[in-house]
Amino acid sequence: MDLAFSPEDIAFQKEVREYIESNLDDEMKRLGKQSKNGYINKEGMVRWHKTLAAKGWAAPHWPKEYGGTGWSPTQKYIYDLECARAGTPTLSPMGVRMVAPVIMAFGTDEQKKQHLPSILNCDKWWCQGYSEPGSGSDLASLQMRAEDKGDHYLCNGTKIWTTHAQWADWMFCLVRTDPNAPKRQLGISFILIDMKTPGITVKPIVTLDGPVDDEQEINEVFFDDVKVPKTNRIGEEGKGWTYAKYLLEFERGNTYAPGLKRGIRKLRTIASAEVDGRGGAMIDDPDFQAKINDLEIQATALEFTELRIFAELAGGQNPGAKSSILKTRGSEMQQRLSELLVEAVGNYAQPFVQDTFSISNEPRPGPDHAAPVAPAYFNYRKASIYAGSNEIQRNIMSKLVLGL
Repeated sequence: MDLAFSPEDIAFQKEVREYIESNLDDEMKRLGKQSKNGYINKEGMVRWHKTLAAKGWAAPHWPKEYGGTGWSPTQKYIYDLECARAGTPTLSPMGVRMVAPVIMAFGTDEQKKQHLPSILNCDKWWCQGYSEPGSGSDLASLQMRAEDKGDHYLCNGTKIWTTHAQWADWMFCLVRTDPNAPKRQLGISFILIDMKTPGITVKPIVTLDGPVDDEQEINEVFFDDVKVPKTNRIGEEGKGWTYAKYLLEFERGNTYAPGLKRGIRKLRTIASAEVDGRGGAMIDDPDFQAKINDLEIQATALEFTELRIFAELAGGQNPGAKSSILKTRGSEMQQRLSELLVEAVGNYAQPFVQDTFSISNEPRPGPDHAAPVAPAYFNYRKASIYAGSNEIQRNIMSKLVLGL
């Protein structure tokens, strides 16, 4: 593999860097630096998404016929690298990265016309209705019922850990349409639900960092006799498990290395400003330096793995079980990075700052860079659980990659 960028790639990198520098305003930069979960407020995320959409860059991984960029794997990687370097806002993945590929692959022409343009331009916000109380990693045990009522389903049940459901216009949802199917997976269907439909209640799940409006992340969603037209079903009834697995390949197959490398640079900067127990800078402590170096080596190895997999995607292959490799290693390294940041800021990680986005006349107990460190550490504990726990990912890899 030739890892050197071509002159054309370098010119493209310059174009991306200049565009980001010209369009990423100071307020979005400030919010990004203080984020404790990778997101900023909805207004900022929508504004950045629409900025990229106007340039034609909102969906680099989409086919060009639907509004994608037509970039090579190298260009996509350079784009991710420059976004990570600049600290651009994280786009909500629910629409553009998760449900859109399913609609493209299995949806009707009418569903594509209805949903893909609004996803591309972030005119509609999406959330994911997968997990339920008692059905997390064992997703096939889900119990939300969708009864056949002729031209519509009548849905009753609960979804949980639903990211940004309070903002959502639509939900893509797994429901049980056949409770008597011989296998649990065969009784599941994939439907799209308008969140304005009567009978839907969204209740926030208050986490340790508190119910701050702009930083409220997860919710529980209740469905009480919610009518969903059958025209909102993706593909065939009872085939939802197949479509869900296809979606998870894209949810798990994210690019981790650019964000990790940016985080490591941030870690080095913070460690240079913080002192160890002996009065020297944390960055000069040989044991701590060894921990940073080890993480950086692992990030570089992950980077090469990502490049190989993305090259296969350019050849028309789906990520398949290899996406589990990225999810497992990437999420564990995110957790490790958050641990080292807590170690670097030391006692300054202890003061509780509920709203890290806020600007106040009252000075914070410690430097600004310390405020989001502990909340981010706790938030990233879930990284090895969502999108299928890493234990499940290892089972997938052992079976489908190693053939065990």
